[in-house]
Amino acid sequence: MNIHKEGQKMLGGFVIISLLLNGLVFAFLPEVIILKILLLAITLFGLIMLLIFFRNPERVINKKDDNIVYAPADGKVVVIEEVFEPEYFKDKRLQVSIFMSPLNVHVNRNPIGGEVKFSKYHKGKYLVAWHPKSSTENERTTVVISNGKTEIMFRQIAGALARRIINYLEVGNIVTQGADMGFIKFGSRVDVFLPLGTKINVKIDDVVKGNTTIIGNLS
Repeated sequence: MNIHKEGQKMLGGFVIISLLLNGLVFAFLPEVIILKILLLAITLFGLIMLLIFFRNPERVINKKDDNIVYAPADGKVVVIEEVFEPEYFKDKRLQVSIFMSPLNVHVNRNPIGGEVKFSKYHKGKYLVAWHPKSSTENERTTVVISNGKTEIMFRQIAGALARRIINYLEVGNIVTQGADMGFIKFGSRVDVFLPLGTKINVKIDDVVKGNTTIIGNLS
């Protein structure tokens, strides 16, 4: 199992602390069997959850085409609607939102390739990810990529559990479709803003996979 680099330090720290705690209990409280069993169970559960949270499965795009918009995250489609986008485009766009549960893969990937035209991090609240105001009030990072013909925006949004958004993209970067562009620790949501007229290939409650599910075809 590949572990994303954002989780390697946390996983290593967890293992070291767990070994120390288990070692102390076994050394100084060997007769307290219940405590030893409980600590081992907590250690095993924590290790399994960290491996789930930070797994990074290889996802090779079958057909690279920057007129195709791939899902940037694993999860469930919770929003498909026409909205006014006030941060960058300042006009109407088609919004597709993907909710990432704590059990989903947390890696975020470039939905198209091209040049990064805009990248901005916002501090904010930690409303639940499905709250209507989470897109504009929560901690979030907004990125715009141009494929030379059109621009699309995606926004990583922290939720009630996720407290840290990682994004590797900077303005001027030339990025490849499907490459890792960031990580939302412990889940949350990614919004994608597409030009009006984009053919949407998903519907509400569809389960999508990054680099695998085509969410739209650009005109």
